[in-house]
Amino acid sequence: MPAVNVLIKPASSACNMACAYCFYRDVAEHREHAFEGMLSLERMEQVIAAAMEYAEGICSFAFQGGEPTLAGLEFYRSVVELQKKYARPGVRIHNAIQTNGYCIDEAWAAFLAENHFLVGLSLDGPAELHNLNRKDRAGKGTFNRVMHAAKLFDRYHVEYNILCVVTGKNARSIGQIYHFYQKQGFHWLQFIPCLEPLDSQRGGEKYHLSCREYGDFLIRLFDLWFDDLQKGDYVSIRHLDNWMSILLGERPEVCSMTGCCSVQFVVEGDGGVYPCDFYVLDQWRMGTVGEQSFAQMQQGEVAQAFIQASLRVPEECRKCSLYGICRNGCRRDRLALENGRLDRNFYCEAYRAFFTARGRQLEQAVRLILGRRSPYGGTK
Repeated sequence: MPAVNVLIKPASSACNMACAYCFYRDVAEHREHAFEGMLSLERMEQVIAAAMEYAEGICSFAFQGGEPTLAGLEFYRSVVELQKKYARPGVRIHNAIQTNGYCIDEAWAAFLAENHFLVGLSLDGPAELHNLNRKDRAGKGTFNRVMHAAKLFDRYHVEYNILCVVTGKNARSIGQIYHFYQKQGFHWLQFIPCLEPLDSQRGGEKYHLSCREYGDFLIRLFDLWFDDLQKGDYVSIRHLDNWMSILLGERPEVCSMTGCCSVQFVVEGDGGVYPCDFYVLDQWRMGTVGEQSFAQMQQGEVAQAFIQASLRVPEECRKCSLYGICRNGCRRDRLALENGRLDRNFYCEAYRAFFTARGRQLEQAVRLILGRRSPYGGTK
C-alpha cells in the first residue's frame, strides 16, 4: 500500500469570489453538472475510511474548491473526529486547505492552528495587483479581507504559505510583488502560472501569460530570491525548492515536475473521484467513493489511460540537455497535436531561457543551502 494523497472539494465548484482566471469554474462548466453538491458528512466518512484502509505511512487530506471553507467550520470539526475514529497505527494523518481567505475569522484561525492544518492562502501581491483579478461576487476587490486572514493566521500561529497566480501583469510586476511579500514577512511562497479556459486558444484572455513573460518572470524572481539567499535570508519558493531537489537526485514533491502524471484521488461533492484537479471532467471519472475502493480506482482503466497519455516524451525533449530538470512541465500546459497526443509544453522556451541563464546559479544555491560541493551524482 502507498502513501495516499486525497484532494477533496467539499463545496464542489461553489465559491464566494469571482476570480477572473478561476480554472475550476471553467473545468466545472465542461461537465454535465457544474455543481456536484456539498459533500455530506456520510460521504466524507466513506472517503476517510477508504483512504485510511489504503494508506501506508502517510495519509494526506487536502481541501480545495471552489472555496472549501463554504462547507462550514463544523464540517471540519467533524472531519477531525472521523480521522481519529479511523486512525491506524503507523499511519500519520496530514491535513491541508487552500483558501481565498474571505471567510476566515478568529474561530477558523484557532481551529486551523489547534489541528495543525497547513494552509495555502491565495494573495496576488499588493492591493492594486491582487484586486485586478481577485474580486468578490459584487465585483469589489478582496485584498483587505485576505490580509485580515493573514494577520489572524499570524496571531494564532497557523502554518501557512502564500499562493500567487502568475498572469502577464503579475509576471511583469514580480519585483513589486516579491518586495511586498518580503515586507509582510511571508517566507513560504508558491507561484502558479495562470490557466486559460479549456478548448481555447492561448492569448485570448486579459490575464494571459506569454512564454516570454514567464521566462523573464522566472529569471527576475530567481535573482531577487538568490540575492536574499546570499545575504542569509532564505525564502521558500516551491518551484525553486523542487528544482533543487531534482539537482540532488531526489524526487520532486510537486506532480508537474515529475515528467508524467500520477493519480491524485480528487473527490467531488457527490463522491465522484478523478485523477487530477485540472481534469475533474466526466470522461475522467474513475469511480465513486463507497462503490469502488481506492485500489480499484488506481488500477482501473480510466486511471491507467490518464497516466499513459502523459508518458510520451516529444523527440525535441529527448534531445534537449535540459529535459532532466524541465521534464516538459505540467500536462495541462502541454500542446496537443492533431492526433490528440501531447507535445511540448507551451512554456518550453521560458524554461529554456531560465535554465540557460541561471542554471549555474541554481547549482550554487544548492551548495549555499546544503554546504555541498556539487549537487550532482545523487550524493547526500
